[in-house]
Amino acid sequence: MPKKIEVCLTPALIDLYDIEQSIVVVIDILRATSSITYGIENGAEAIIPVANVEDCLTFGDKGYLLAAERNGEVVEGYDFGNSPFSYTKEKVKGKTIVLTTTNGTKALHLANKRAHQVIIGAFLNLDSLCHYLASQNKNVLLLCAGWKDQFNLEDTLFAGAVVNKLRKNFEHFDDSSVAAEDLYLLAKDDLRKYLYKSSHSHRLAQLNIEEDVVFCLQLNVCKAIPVLEGERLVALANSLL
Repeated sequence: MPKKIEVCLTPALIDLYDIEQSIVVVIDILRATSSITYGIENGAEAIIPVANVEDCLTFGDKGYLLAAERNGEVVEGYDFGNSPFSYTKEKVKGKTIVLTTTNGTKALHLANKRAHQVIIGAFLNLDSLCHYLASQNKNVLLLCAGWKDQFNLEDTLFAGAVVNKLRKNFEHFDDSSVAAEDLYLLAKDDLRKYLYKSSHSHRLAQLNIEEDVVFCLQLNVCKAIPVLEGERLVALANSLL
């Protein structure tokens, strides 16, 4: 049976896709899935995505780190938010982190309801991720977290990068995959320059976190592929080797 790869441009559309036998790659480049990937790469024992800020507090007596972001900013009273620089080895090695974000954790929960497997994608682990997807005899859905259920550029560009790398491994592509790949090919020589056009880039610029944006657009800094096992994101077996 030929394998297919599809791109869901926003979580609002996920119910249109048959994913019970698919690997779903959740994508939130700026910044949730980049930070999650970096955290797992740096030895975090697990990252628990939760839907609401209040849900974080239910884990507060377990000694976990609590991370909460809304609209790009750290929620007051929490250990940290959504910046990859909060997920360094010194801060997270051996720790469990409970995380809620505006878009990424919502997409994770939607995917986890039906998918065969849910994993995390970012430019930081692009090659490792694509190698894994190519090796599996499964259809793939690239789920863009977007911005509050709307389309966004950075997640779509990453989806296009995956499609471009996997073109020889899959036989069926939907129109969203074609569009995402075309956008990526337009942008790939200078991703940061292209993303100056994006609305989320402008939002983050107002928060003075350009360093985060540049970091999240790096290629193949990590080998780790975070995978959702139950309620916990952990390193996919052998992905750190």
